Amino acid sequence: MRVAYLCLQATREGQASHAHVHEIIKGLRQRNWQVDLYEPDYAYTNQRLSLHQKIKEFMRVQKSLATRLRNHEYDIVYIRLHPLSFLTSRRASRYKIPTVVEVNGLPEELYIAYPASRYLSWLWEPLTCYGIRSARAVIAVTMSLVMWARNYLNNDQVFWIPNGANTELFRPTYEPLPSSLRKPYALFFGALAPWQGIDVMLAAVNHPAWPDRVSLAIAGDGVERPRVVEAATHSPRIIYLETISYTKMPIFISQSLCGLIPKSHQVHKKSGLMPLKLFETLACSVPAIVSDYPGMADLVRQGECGIVIPPDDPAALANAVRHLYEQPELRAEMGKRGRELIVREHSWDARAEATHQVLLQVLTR
Repeated sequence: MRVAYLCLQATREGQASHAHVHEIIKGLRQRNWQVDLYEPDYAYTNQRLSLHQKIKEFMRVQKSLATRLRNHEYDIVYIRLHPLSFLTSRRASRYKIPTVVEVNGLPEELYIAYPASRYLSWLWEPLTCYGIRSARAVIAVTMSLVMWARNYLNNDQVFWIPNGANTELFRPTYEPLPSSLRKPYALFFGALAPWQGIDVMLAAVNHPAWPDRVSLAIAGDGVERPRVVEAATHSPRIIYLETISYTKMPIFISQSLCGLIPKSHQVHKKSGLMPLKLFETLACSVPAIVSDYPGMADLVRQGECGIVIPPDDPAALANAVRHLYEQPELRAEMGKRGRELIVREHSWDARAEATHQVLLQVLTR
């Protein structure tokens, strides 16, 4: 069975999207699917492109896929939803090839990353929703997104398949750390984007409640990098680790005091959140401190594997770090429960199996 996997987002190692795309593809291939990934070429470089250049690349990628759709070289098309992926949805419909669309956020979340794009909301939102309406099935990563997508699909073919973790790779690992990284430390890793709560963490580390001996380690890249670098030059408590490879990340997570996920944008109240870093942190037997948004807060509360704090609250974050620092036995218990939960219910292999079943269901209908 042949699948064309379209991802117009440039996924780079160290980002959640890269792990999600490649872990699902790996799992499908293990289940005898022939999967071809279509993504922008600049995903494999550090090149910074203008919006015009990116759009040209989106067109090129979809044009290369269009030829193969016209020749009926694929049984199904899997689309990671993007405002411009409607072109492939339309072509697949024309050639009577079913599509499955994966939804990772609301259309309005585009405006968080690219504020200027809000002026074209009248265009982006209908294009995005077209891909959902034309799909045979929709996969959403949070229950809030499942409910949102059902309003457009007008049937029950919307499935909840959240993020997961590679539980063989992400496990307690105690290899040597770089000499620049001082223990104990609280860890954030991922895209340095406005909605990640970077400002909350930088404020929390300077709050009186933050433990004196605990460092704040930040790994990743993105538009907030200059702020992090500047903060690290002025505070010995802050350590910037740059981007860490996917395979090395468990070493840094496992030896951290806790994982920090202080998401800070109100749109998450509507869409919910199940970020990849939550699953990877818990899989390494490390408790997580998360903002009180649907999805991740529910998982942490139900699993008793971390602390939930109000969004945009540096004092609450500092106090949560202190609480875990001062109670090593509680920290170990939370970490143990988190690891057991992820292995039992949230591995990438389980997510690939669920995706496999959705694809089979679409093809046999």
